[in-house]
Amino acid sequence: MWATRHQLAGSLALGLGIVLLSACSINVKKEKDGQDKQVDINTLVGGIHVSKDVNPADVGIDIYPGARLKQKAVNGENKSANVNITGFGYGLKVVALDYESDDSPAKVVDYYKSRLKKYGDVLVCHTSHLVVNPDVKDLNKGSDQLACEGNAGVNVELKVGTKANQHIVAVEPEGQGSSFSLVYVHTHGKNAEL
Repeated sequence: MWATRHQLAGSLALGLGIVLLSACSINVKKEKDGQDKQVDINTLVGGIHVSKDVNPADVGIDIYPGARLKQKAVNGENKSANVNITGFGYGLKVVALDYESDDSPAKVVDYYKSRLKKYGDVLVCHTSHLVVNPDVKDLNKGSDQLACEGNAGVNVELKVGTKANQHIVAVEPEGQGSSFSLVYVHTHGKNAEL
């Protein structure tokens, strides 16, 4: 009898695996140089969608006048991303763009302090690197208020919104000018739209 139940459980697990795999679709679009430009993975329980094509309007933050989009990092990685992850009733969307300007970090920070006010009170943090902490598992626990992740460093990070829906501008000195990242983070728990 045990062998029969064991075989039945194994057969059910194998059948479920086949159904899940057959319901999975993967679509990869390539750039001219052969690098992945967009990846879409869909399953019965969720999906992952990653694209290097980012519409600046998706970030919801104006682009600093005269700023130039950074094309690639020193290691060849693309500096822009639009990522959507959903599954089991939770979701995460991150849209990020990196720019550079000949203007000082102070001028860029002043510009964005005024622009971000349309989303609420602007939190000013001093960091050594960009910190994005979209904690999806704790969306329904504790405070949804943004906080600085450490408060030491030469970089300035401006945050506005809530943990579940935030706009971030991270500004750092670069040569005689500055570089900055525009980031939009949206998370949701069960029964919410992403």
